[in-house]
Amino acid sequence: MKRLTMDTLVGLFVVVGIAALAWLSIRLGKLEVIGDRGYTITAEFDSVAGLKNGAVVEIAGVEVGRVKAIGLDRYRARVAMSINPSIKLQDDSIVSIRTKGLIGEKYVRITPGGSDMIVQPGGKLRDTEDPIDIEQLISNYIFGKL
Repeated sequence: MKRLTMDTLVGLFVVVGIAALAWLSIRLGKLEVIGDRGYTITAEFDSVAGLKNGAVVEIAGVEVGRVKAIGLDRYRARVAMSINPSIKLQDDSIVSIRTKGLIGEKYVRITPGGSDMIVQPGGKLRDTEDPIDIEQLISNYIFGKL
């Protein structure tokens, strides 16, 4: 009887430990386990060099969403973003890809527009700015192409 209770307690401890590790992994990874919260919008860029799925989408330095998918459509990069449902974006908002710091990770920055038209879920933002290519700038400077 005593052996059975000890085995049960150890088993329960292991199960709780595994559940805690799973919860911690999901929280730290900021993963969406049960669907997304938010609506999806897209934007097209000539280049999204260095941008990855799950990258942050910010407005004024505040996280408002995440990059959901990156794909190719007619030789242009199409970025699908999941945006917090409380955020309403104007159709003339500007979407740009920026870098945190000098060599940090890439993220998407949205600069709100002034239009009265709101982008609907599944809509597309048309004004985009591609990321600055540091390697190309340095190459142009070295070889005097500025």
